[in-house]
Amino acid sequence: MSPSTSYDVIVIGAGSMGMSAGYFLAKHQVKALLIDKFDPPHGAGSHNGETRLIRHAYTGSRTYTAMALRADQLWTELEEQSDQPLLVRSGVLNMGANESGNLEQKWQTTEEFGLQVERLDADEIRKRWQGIQLPESYVGLYEREAGFLYSEACIRAYRKQALALGARLLVNTHVTRIQIEKSGVTVHTLERSYHADQLILCAGAWFGELESLIQLPIRSVRKAVAWFEADETLYDVSRFPGFTFGGIGGGFYGFPSIGGSGVKIGRHDEGQEWRPGMPFQPFGHFSEDETHLRQALETFLPQAAGRILRSAVCKYEFTPDEHFIIDRHPEHKHVFVAGGFSGHGFKFSSVVGEILAELTLKGRTEQDISPFALARFHDQHVNLR
Repeated sequence: MSPSTSYDVIVIGAGSMGMSAGYFLAKHQVKALLIDKFDPPHGAGSHNGETRLIRHAYTGSRTYTAMALRADQLWTELEEQSDQPLLVRSGVLNMGANESGNLEQKWQTTEEFGLQVERLDADEIRKRWQGIQLPESYVGLYEREAGFLYSEACIRAYRKQALALGARLLVNTHVTRIQIEKSGVTVHTLERSYHADQLILCAGAWFGELESLIQLPIRSVRKAVAWFEADETLYDVSRFPGFTFGGIGGGFYGFPSIGGSGVKIGRHDEGQEWRPGMPFQPFGHFSEDETHLRQALETFLPQAAGRILRSAVCKYEFTPDEHFIIDRHPEHKHVFVAGGFSGHGFKFSSVVGEILAELTLKGRTEQDISPFALARFHDQHVNLR
């Protein structure tokens, strides 16, 4: 018997958000088809590089903290179901100048949600983690229950669970055209066409290939990360947390050494713009790939600035305000869009998948997603077709 071409929901893009959505749809016995240009997890998207931070104290809308807490719960459930480590509670230390409004907003969030967060001055930080070198003007917020996720393992776990529950996944499949009709959607690939009642778009950096359907203010950026040889007595995961710091030379984030892997560090700001069809250059193509990361380590974590043990590149998809897009297409009510996760979205992918499933099943979600509405970009001439 040939595979079906008719589904309840088609998900285009089965990376972080799309694979999670596929799982939650299948969990609710929805007949779901996931289509991906590659074979997730893979090295061409936003999830590669082994690890991603998960923290709960957030700036901006309280929605982020509420979603982070729900995401944490869902990651824990997935870990139990898959019987493998996915979330490591190493703690996360956020560091910045004392006058940083960003840290102050995070502190206010901790009080509102009753999070277990310590506020530390530079001297306390240096005493507790001797591998950290900070100016006297710096302070830190330490989230004891935060940590990091094994991002690629998370996607593999959702993939396995989704397929076991009946979802279908097409990998290495190029979508050539999407037809939106009142009765549903038809998605054309090079091999055949598929019909569904509803459509979810989670195309990440490839939203540029869907401009005939929707043009979003999303800017894709190439990002470089590297693992540096470090003093294991100072930076091993058993004694050192995940971290962020900023204010001198940019904003950076990183991870302790895991099993001798070295300290992983990346830069949140800057990067080279990328669009579908452009070459995606490997680590080291640009001199700043290494120099910016090394300078940050030499300034803040000097005993972790050894030789590079490993490197990787991935993509961020920035919106102008760096907040997400999770919404219904305003002209096609059976089409949903999730994108622009701006380099801080992976931790939320579990709950975003749940949200997308709820939207297709019930037309609403338990989470407050009003901050992620497309309407906020109307003055920026978003083209919706």
